[in-house]
Amino acid sequence: MTRGQVGMYGLIAAEAAMFTIFVVAYLFYAGKSLDGPEPGDVLRVPVLATICLLSSSVTIHLAVRSWKRGYTQAFARWWLATIALGAFFLASTGLEWHRLIYVEGLTIQRNLFGTTYYALVGLHAFHVTVGLSFLTVVAALAYLGHVRTAHAPRGEVLSLYWHFVDAVWVVVFLVVYVIERQT
Repeated sequence: MTRGQVGMYGLIAAEAAMFTIFVVAYLFYAGKSLDGPEPGDVLRVPVLATICLLSSSVTIHLAVRSWKRGYTQAFARWWLATIALGAFFLASTGLEWHRLIYVEGLTIQRNLFGTTYYALVGLHAFHVTVGLSFLTVVAALAYLGHVRTAHAPRGEVLSLYWHFVDAVWVVVFLVVYVIERQT
């Protein structure tokens, strides 16, 4: 295992602990608001956005595999597809927030559900933004001709972070849009 992998696994462990705290807080407080709205009243299940984000784990895997084999054009296509899928997910989150705030009146200070919802989903959106930033830097370096097959292990380390962001979304999706929405 490389130093980069060890470092990334350490970061993922710390981030997983932080997400666990946010998920537990959401589960604890989501049903305790004295006034509405509640999750089932305002949330819509983001099916397309979820499919896009989870598909981005496949595209980044294919990108890194192409990178390792020296297939630079395939790498670039899969890498850009990953960025596009992640950007679509992030834009969908922004549109959802716009609807929740301006149509449904759910703000971070409205009730405990709003506070914990925006904290948890916002934390995930922040991590998607960080991941997209790094993916975009690599894409720019590739465009400038600075990405070589020898750099593929670094891309693999970055893909670990992206897979983590996707895995966290599965938990957030289940907790926010499936379990708590039914209450």
